[in-house]
Amino acid sequence: MMKQQTLTGFERYGKTTRRAQFLADMQLIVPWAQLTAVVEPFYPKISEAGGRPPLPLERMLRVYFLQLWFNLSDPAVEEALYDSVSMRNFVGIDLGLEGAPDETTVCKFRHLLEKHKLGKKLLVSVNEHLRRSGIKISTGTIVDATIIGAPSSTKNKEGKRDPEMHQTAKGKQYYFGMKAHIGVDSRTKLVHTVLASAANVADCHALQYLLHGKERRVWGDQAYRGQRAAIRAGAPHAKDFTNQRYRWGKRIDESVKATNRRKSSVRAKVEHVFGVIKRVFGFQKVCYRGLAKNLHRLEATAALANLFLMRRRLLNA
Repeated sequence: MMKQQTLTGFERYGKTTRRAQFLADMQLIVPWAQLTAVVEPFYPKISEAGGRPPLPLERMLRVYFLQLWFNLSDPAVEEALYDSVSMRNFVGIDLGLEGAPDETTVCKFRHLLEKHKLGKKLLVSVNEHLRRSGIKISTGTIVDATIIGAPSSTKNKEGKRDPEMHQTAKGKQYYFGMKAHIGVDSRTKLVHTVLASAANVADCHALQYLLHGKERRVWGDQAYRGQRAAIRAGAPHAKDFTNQRYRWGKRIDESVKATNRRKSSVRAKVEHVFGVIKRVFGFQKVCYRGLAKNLHRLEATAALANLFLMRRRLLNA
């Protein structure tokens, strides 16, 4: 026989889960006032004729951030809010008084952000908040790119793959999707610039657009070698610290190889950022068709990644 279940709220045992601790930390370090101020001019003030009144803006922003942190679709985040107490507490939902936002409401809010291209503004606002907290972007930039996969199947309504995604070879393996290009501060690992392209676009073509203009040094792997003109176009006073070719057939230039190894000790910081975006937040495959929507998600995710990377300094402060 099954034992009678204890009423919810009267359990004797409990534990702070990693999810609950993560959300508690994010609750403290996300600059809610500044980020809601970015979206507020575009958010409807009154409901449509005969419709429900719009939900509080900060609540919808919290739901959207849950989607980015836990890689949830619109229907999945609605179900997660009903299933997870820690998520409901983070968003501020009391099921005794109201339900969670439905997937249509979540979808419309996401489309609002995408329509007005607010992802970049959220990234700028977060970096400004970090600057005021004493975490500044310095005069060194690391540039790099990573492939984010896309569905290669044609089993969809149009019977075609996404025309804005392309195939590319890396090593001896082929990938279909988009390429995320980022410019990262060499001292703090903060992302300051984000671009998106089809996967077959060469990394070096995005180089000058990934610089903020005040650099003194630019770091990158061998995909960016020989791009001094592009570096000067993006940052006139920057020196080229990209890795250089050291192998010609069977001959290896040991001095260039050693120099590259020293440069890579700095350049490797960009991999920490990709680790957060792709492994921690789960953005390894695109969720939407087209580059514009995925660029928006990439920019918003980069803003949250900056907060995540700086969370200990912000919490200690």
